[in-house]
Amino acid sequence: MFSKTLTSCGVLRALEPWHAEEFAAHLDRAREHIRPWVGPSFVTTDVAGARATLHRYAERAARDGAGIYGIWVAGTLVGGVMFVEFSTATGSFEVGCWLEPGAEGGGHITAAVRELLAYAFDERGMHRAEWRCRSDNERSSAVARRIGMSLDGVLREAWPVEGVFHDKQVWSLLAGEWGARARD
Repeated sequence: MFSKTLTSCGVLRALEPWHAEEFAAHLDRAREHIRPWVGPSFVTTDVAGARATLHRYAERAARDGAGIYGIWVAGTLVGGVMFVEFSTATGSFEVGCWLEPGAEGGGHITAAVRELLAYAFDERGMHRAEWRCRSDNERSSAVARRIGMSLDGVLREAWPVEGVFHDKQVWSLLAGEWGARARD
């Protein structure tokens, strides 16, 4: 089983359909906190919905697409990271994340995203990473800055949440920039 201890002391491993009950319990702790920042299909309300979300990611991962990974701290699922998109044809991928409130500030997301970037750039030979977040999501923007991404621009009113449209930032990191950071 894939398992990676993060510099934050969390553990990163694949989040699979058989984790549905644990994922649902985690979402119960995180739901209202993450609801404004993630897609509505991600914020499920029961075990069946959690299982469906994890199945969607498992199916996409099997097609060499998206993947989802949980972050466990002291044996409890507290959040995770994912390849929202992963296209070997274009050499580009998008990374996303979520975290329950009690786990914020420990560096778990930054450490986990670095692991996904290392995998995509170093092992898979991908060219471009993207990070998309609401413009008012200061924590998410801070992660993008910490990992060395550049703000490419803002998509105006591109993120609808409960009938309100919010601006979306698009950040990126290129393979050469990642490689230069590794050499520093």
